[in-house]
Amino acid sequence: MHNFKSKNILITGAAGFIGSHLAEVLLAKNATVYGVDNLLTGSLANLAHLQSNHNFHFRNASVIEVPESYLPSNVQFDFVFHFASPASPVWYQRYPVETYLVNSLGTHCLQQYLVTTNPKAVFVFAGTSEAYGDPLEHPQTESYWGNVNPNGVRSCYDEAKRLGETICGVHFRDFGLDSRIVRIFNTYGPRMNPKDGRVIPQFVTAALQGVPLTVYGDGSQTRSYCYIDDLVEGILRLAAYENLAGETVNIGNTAEFTVAQTAELVKQVTRSQSTIEYLPLPVDDPTRRQPDISKARKLLAWEPTISLAEGLLKSVSYFKSQLT
Repeated sequence: MHNFKSKNILITGAAGFIGSHLAEVLLAKNATVYGVDNLLTGSLANLAHLQSNHNFHFRNASVIEVPESYLPSNVQFDFVFHFASPASPVWYQRYPVETYLVNSLGTHCLQQYLVTTNPKAVFVFAGTSEAYGDPLEHPQTESYWGNVNPNGVRSCYDEAKRLGETICGVHFRDFGLDSRIVRIFNTYGPRMNPKDGRVIPQFVTAALQGVPLTVYGDGSQTRSYCYIDDLVEGILRLAAYENLAGETVNIGNTAEFTVAQTAELVKQVTRSQSTIEYLPLPVDDPTRRQPDISKARKLLAWEPTISLAEGLLKSVSYFKSQLT
């Protein structure tokens, strides 16, 4: 297993929800972390507690540019975690061009940079369960090719992530790069933007404010929610384990909840008197989402340990702090 101690690590999207947690954990493992973010959807507040760490270096830059323009010339990176991208429908539909470029051109530029500077580096691409679209297979295995609308309102994200995976495959097969793909399923926790429109922050914020929780459709569509600490552990194991070049691995929680059940649980955890309001289902919204994590169990000896109720309790104080 690779050791992160004293390694130079690049995290794109470092000021984002997942990126900031990755940076925090890697710094605790005594790595030197270079974070890059153009703050389109990320926030420096997510990194405030890391700024005094002498092993943390932040650059405000877009990874659509060539890496040589924003990375130090005297540093060779051992690991690159490419997590820069708007990641919720609210944001990627507001910034569709930036979304498809950062996942396609940004992925290409970073991997070409590694080919010339350190082809032995490990490159981890933030894939997504949205690559499966509205799945005809349930639960979703890594071998499933998906059911995605290539020209829908979500395609700037879905298809860009799928193209990012293609680019990783090309660089693994044709350039010998150690590219690895993590397909991330619904994740939640502290530092998630309360206004990003996804189920957990939307429900928790509404419950804390005492306003109706908005459920789209009849609430029977399902989601599987992974707490951020479990996700980060899975990502780091994917990066650290030997002989995983070219692998694609689902990381997520297998516990499946309907959206209506989720709303009721959030009300219970927050002790909210909010009502539940039902509205029409958005276009291309997936009806079922649940990972098959057999591969993660086998290759990484990983599975989630934090239940939704426990994770919500860990998250509520953060969301409450964002309302003041």
